[in-house]
Amino acid sequence: MKNEFVQHIKDNAIRFDSIDDLQPMLEKASEAQFVLLGEATHGTSEFYRLRTEISKWLIEKKGFQFIAVEGDWPACYEANRYIKGYSSVDNARDALQQFNRWPTWMWANEEVAELLTWLRSYNDSIQKAKVGFYGIDIYSLWESMQAVVQHLEEIGSPVAADARKAFHCFEPFHREPQLYGVSASLYGEDCLEELLQLLDELQKAKHNFPKDNEATLNLQVNSIVADNAEHYYRAMVTNDNESWNIRDRHMVQALDEILTFYRKGKGIIWEHNTHIGDARATDMVADGMVNVGQLARERYGRENVYSIGFGTYEGTVIAADRWGEPMKVMAVPKASPHSWEAYLHEAGAFNKFIHFHDKNEALFSNTMGHRAIGVTYNPHYEQYGNYVPSQLSKRYDGFIHVEKTTALHPLVKSNTML
Repeated sequence: MKNEFVQHIKDNAIRFDSIDDLQPMLEKASEAQFVLLGEATHGTSEFYRLRTEISKWLIEKKGFQFIAVEGDWPACYEANRYIKGYSSVDNARDALQQFNRWPTWMWANEEVAELLTWLRSYNDSIQKAKVGFYGIDIYSLWESMQAVVQHLEEIGSPVAADARKAFHCFEPFHREPQLYGVSASLYGEDCLEELLQLLDELQKAKHNFPKDNEATLNLQVNSIVADNAEHYYRAMVTNDNESWNIRDRHMVQALDEILTFYRKGKGIIWEHNTHIGDARATDMVADGMVNVGQLARERYGRENVYSIGFGTYEGTVIAADRWGEPMKVMAVPKASPHSWEAYLHEAGAFNKFIHFHDKNEALFSNTMGHRAIGVTYNPHYEQYGNYVPSQLSKRYDGFIHVEKTTALHPLVKSNTML
């Protein structure tokens, strides 16, 4: 079985040394409305650099119009304003200083700075609609509420009073999601009434808001973040699986808003493999969990979504021992025997990719372990919790294997890492 599977990889994988070598898979991917680019970790330089090169190719060659990432809307919106020339910030690294909530290294890093610099230059060179950069994650409840209040006050909207009332309700929790979640789910002390009143008033007044350079989109998504984040933090305390579902459904809802703004354009999504790979091809389905990959296929049609998973055999990564603790460079050990990554290595110790299609899907539909590393990581115990049972050809449309990877390069501020 093992030797047969390794042979299947040899027969179907293509070696790559540059973005040009990936073109056969990218041509197929570009036929879709959405290209979902994964990562096996949140701290690997090669994944970010490859996604950058793929994104540049899709934007330049195929007219893709925006990048949506697993990041907070308010911070990413400042990056979006920078690349479109709407901001007074004059360089990408300064634009990324908005990413000041842990884990900062996910977006405040040299790799993303290089992407934003390129996007600014590209946007400056074109006459058509500028390419955007957006965050579709759910965590920015307070920041999004603050942005809603600020915008409504700037345009003199009467709804600003409702926004200030809702924001004031959240203030006693000191921007501590866990504190709000416990209060709301266990003691019934929440801000739901104030928030629902605000959202109702925003809905009634939205046609009166001025239509300028994305300000209405910014207001709309921030209000959606506030609504969904409230539900997320409430569920987080009592039902981890449901909070996951709220989060991924929110990401698709935010994506819908961006899509409407771009008049049904074509977009690129950067997220962890656990979000972009179809949950139905993993053990997540047994727990009733969904994700962006599954929801996007269901909502937009399988033919309109092309997802690419990423993985590595060994290397280094940026992560933390525990949530909220300082980041550090950690070793990623050689892949566990009988895992997807181990088989890819045995088929040849070099970078390779596979495009899954009707003729080879059955060859890669067996369930096997596929490595996943988050923002916290313990290399010594990864075999017990870092391998997701997966049917690779059903989870993804294509896969990129990087034989040996290196850690991200976080931005440095005041002689200390962000």
